[in-house]
Amino acid sequence: MSKVTHRFDYIIVGAGSAGCLLAKRLSEDPNVSVLLIEAGGRDSYPWIHIPVGYLYCIDNPRTDWRFRTQPAAGLNGRSLLYPRGRTLGGCSSINGMIYMRGQARDYDHWAEITGDDSWRWESCLEDFRRHEDHYRLDDHHPHGDDDEQLQRFHAHGGEWRVEKQRYRWPILDEFAAAARAAGIPATDDFNRGCNEGVDYFEVNQRSGWRWNTSRAFLRKALKRPNLTLWHSTLVERLEFDTSNAEKPRCTGVRVSRQGRSMVAEANREVILSAGAIGSPHLLQLSGIGPRELLERHGIEVVKDAPGVGENLQDHLQLRAVYRLDGARTLNTMVQSWWGKAAIALHYLARRSGPMSMAPSQLGIFTRSSDSQPHPNLEFHVQPLSLEAFGQPLHDFPAITASVCNLNPTSRGTVRLRSADPRAAPDISPNYLATTEDRKVAADSLRVVRRIIEQSPLAHYHPEELKPGAAAQSDEELQQVAGDIGTTIFHPVGTTAMGAMNDPMAVVDSRLRVQGVDSLRVVDAGVMPTIVSGNTNSPTLMIAEKAAAWVRQGVSSRGHD
Repeated sequence: MSKVTHRFDYIIVGAGSAGCLLAKRLSEDPNVSVLLIEAGGRDSYPWIHIPVGYLYCIDNPRTDWRFRTQPAAGLNGRSLLYPRGRTLGGCSSINGMIYMRGQARDYDHWAEITGDDSWRWESCLEDFRRHEDHYRLDDHHPHGDDDEQLQRFHAHGGEWRVEKQRYRWPILDEFAAAARAAGIPATDDFNRGCNEGVDYFEVNQRSGWRWNTSRAFLRKALKRPNLTLWHSTLVERLEFDTSNAEKPRCTGVRVSRQGRSMVAEANREVILSAGAIGSPHLLQLSGIGPRELLERHGIEVVKDAPGVGENLQDHLQLRAVYRLDGARTLNTMVQSWWGKAAIALHYLARRSGPMSMAPSQLGIFTRSSDSQPHPNLEFHVQPLSLEAFGQPLHDFPAITASVCNLNPTSRGTVRLRSADPRAAPDISPNYLATTEDRKVAADSLRVVRRIIEQSPLAHYHPEELKPGAAAQSDEELQQVAGDIGTTIFHPVGTTAMGAMNDPMAVVDSRLRVQGVDSLRVVDAGVMPTIVSGNTNSPTLMIAEKAAAWVRQGVSSRGHD
């Protein structure tokens, strides 16, 4: 293959959630040139943009890396499908579209870990608002009595559209009533810093279409002459100038594009936004990672960085399934061709109905026990059930109440398997590895049962199919948690930020790779601890901060 060299001021690796925002923000300066590189193709696949299309995008090589985890002891030896977006928009093109920020304490904790008040909730709130376009601030929408609070916590006119869901289910309304009867308060906003309560999730959609970051940030920006997109392009490794042995400088990237080997050089910075799996994998392939791991695979060590690929955190969901008598759920609606046709016509005519659904509609944040100082559980409640993702819906009415531990103490790893950049990494989330996580798992399934037992659901005569009523003790519930647990697609932490004296911190508080010049990581991997909610919009907040630091001239050479 021939080698071709190109030069840009900034190179962004990964056109996912963070990369699309960064590309727009950095290219706003007409005096700089920006290259955005994506391994996947354009987001032209129609199912990306239809909300229910996630069913056809996950585990599809057109849109998903199709990773699998290593068998886990905590999951009773099971391996899981581990979806990661592989198209413009990245995971925002295949995820659940839920708009969630987490809790204020998450960000205050990051500030304490890094020693940088830029990460405190009040500062992060402004970055969330910077790109938000919240439907409740539309001119035609009545604001109500809490207009001052609405204006404080939300914004209008940004790129990231937030809307209410366009379809409601009576069974979910009754589940919400049961949650309130069980002592969980109602809320009308999960995104004010404390998300405790029950309500329908807000979603990143526009008029019934998925609103991914490619449409939100990238589409118009690509008209700028100083922004170049290379899609269907695999970054094989980072390039370095190692003449300064104490602090090598990242000079660019080597890629495989259209059958040729190319080098793109960066005058200013290379920014990794390949995600919590892709970024640590690429760092390791390029010689930045644990020395022993790199040497084992014959990779020259550029920087011994033991934290690269460590500290993997994820939310494990436990899918509790209940069969119901006489309830209207999606299961029964799709059993006939007529039912499926009616659903399709409803969407075509009104951009509503089941095809406009996010994977989860009703949300609940609560405590696993009275001893918990803050809400540590998140529920995703769905008017459907199935044995496993990708399998047909059951032919009887049922609901699924998935519950996850928001603050797991288990930690996993992402490690390269070979020096071949096309080989998938070894992903080991290490779920349910700690006593604390196993205890929360058992308690959380008891919270599901407490809600189900409330009077608003009694006339449906709910029958517990999963985990099964026979499991009662902590040991029994922990065992079945391992049987039914699966990822809810929130990997973070593998290139964690931290204080300068933390040997496991990969990046500093301004997201610069420690011990390396001109290299930053900007994606969910930099979270030192996982947020108490869904991770997509927090990743955009991180990218918003990073874009400002880069544009303000906070150089990745040296430290402030």
